[in-house]
Amino acid sequence: MTAGPAARPFCENRSSMSHEGIRLVSAEQARREDEENRELPRDAKEPVKVRVHKTEGTGLEIDWKDGHHSSWDFVWLRHACPCATCHDEREKSARKPGEPKSQPQTLLPMYQEPPRPLVVTPVGRYALSFEWNDGHKSGIYSWDYLRRHCECEECAAKTK
Repeated sequence: MTAGPAARPFCENRSSMSHEGIRLVSAEQARREDEENRELPRDAKEPVKVRVHKTEGTGLEIDWKDGHHSSWDFVWLRHACPCATCHDEREKSARKPGEPKSQPQTLLPMYQEPPRPLVVTPVGRYALSFEWNDGHKSGIYSWDYLRRHCECEECAAKTK
């Protein structure tokens, strides 16, 4: 008698999960995740000035209460969308926030308009929401998320 689909274990990837559904990680990965999930100081994630350069099509700039300055272009922001769908898609393809999807090699690639927001909306006092020209609009970019993914040289050096 063979086992059918109902008899399969809960987790198909046995190398990263135990039989009880507990995720097993290396000490290095645990250290990285602890660093990524550490609580940021309040001043580090509280903006003083937010500039969305929608008309120019250049991106987003934030001056933080702790004196730090961050900026992102719209291409990076679209590829870093924090919604569940985009997050899961990045995880499956082992991409970091901001990394574009790999495109299939074709002789004549189709033109793809660069990402740009059609509408930018504040979400309470904690985030921004973008409605992108590709129709996507479910990502909520919290101040915490944006600060954790600052692209400046100083922050990039800390994550290496």
